[in-house]
Amino acid sequence: MTVTPTLPREPEFVLTPGPHLHAGVSTTRIMWTVNATLAPAALWGVYVFGLSALLVLAGSITGAVASEWLAARALGRRASVHDGSAFCTGLLLAMTVSPALPWWQALLGGVFAVLLGKMVFGGLGFNLFNPALLGRAFLMASFPLTMTAGWLAPRTGFGAPLDAVTAATPLALAKEQGLAAGFGALTASGAPYQALAMGFRGGSLGEVSAVLIALGAAVLLWRRIISLTTPLAVFAGLALATLPAGAPGFHLFTGGLWLGAFYMATDYVTSPTTTRGQLVFGFLIGLLTGVIRIWGGYPEGICYAILIANALVPALDSAFRRRRVKLAGTPS
Repeated sequence: MTVTPTLPREPEFVLTPGPHLHAGVSTTRIMWTVNATLAPAALWGVYVFGLSALLVLAGSITGAVASEWLAARALGRRASVHDGSAFCTGLLLAMTVSPALPWWQALLGGVFAVLLGKMVFGGLGFNLFNPALLGRAFLMASFPLTMTAGWLAPRTGFGAPLDAVTAATPLALAKEQGLAAGFGALTASGAPYQALAMGFRGGSLGEVSAVLIALGAAVLLWRRIISLTTPLAVFAGLALATLPAGAPGFHLFTGGLWLGAFYMATDYVTSPTTTRGQLVFGFLIGLLTGVIRIWGGYPEGICYAILIANALVPALDSAFRRRRVKLAGTPS
């Protein structure tokens, strides 16, 4: 009996599109981690401002998630709402607007953010601008009164009753009546540092607690989802721009700066890919925010600063792109 030797099978030459290197973490896991780190600050905002803030959260998230699901169905694509990106867009949008905003306006903002801010570009990963901030810009243009004059007065401390009246934010008071009035809004409860840290002051849900935003950002840093490069550059740019006004500390701890620096300026899709590009990107955001706050006609500037910087990302990626290393004696 003759035994025919089995020859080793030749390796197959497989042609497939990228990516060819796979990380141990998925987009879905990253997005839901971001959502989880934002949840404490959002829920604390509901405690500080009451039921109206909860309705804003529900309206914005519902609008974002429902519009992405409907758009996917209309375009014949697989529904992608499970990846958490639409939920994150709605959550971030709700945290940048007044907690007194009518729920239906928040819902419209969520719809605009996803449809015109993401899906029209091709979906997740293709958008040029931060979708949540585009939604906020849409609400500012469409409903300026409720977006700028409908701020709720917060609780004044732990266990204090909720005062359901309107009150200007510290940034708005500083803009209209001077820096002393802005500081006065923080000292109204007799504990300015508690007001800054825990959010017992007028503002959006994203302003209520610098401590909770920082803790959420610390988790993202620990998980290596974001880095400190862009946020630190944002803080440096704002400090430089507000230095002539003599109040960089006031501007660093008021408004939505921390939310924007850690959760929006670090967005993978709408930020530069190189370290030097991220430094310029973040510094420009901080600088523009300070310029708008001090010399512009609007008390807060982080939203428009990030959107303007988003438009410059392709140029920054091109200017600071990684160069190929050419060894001596090798062909070009």
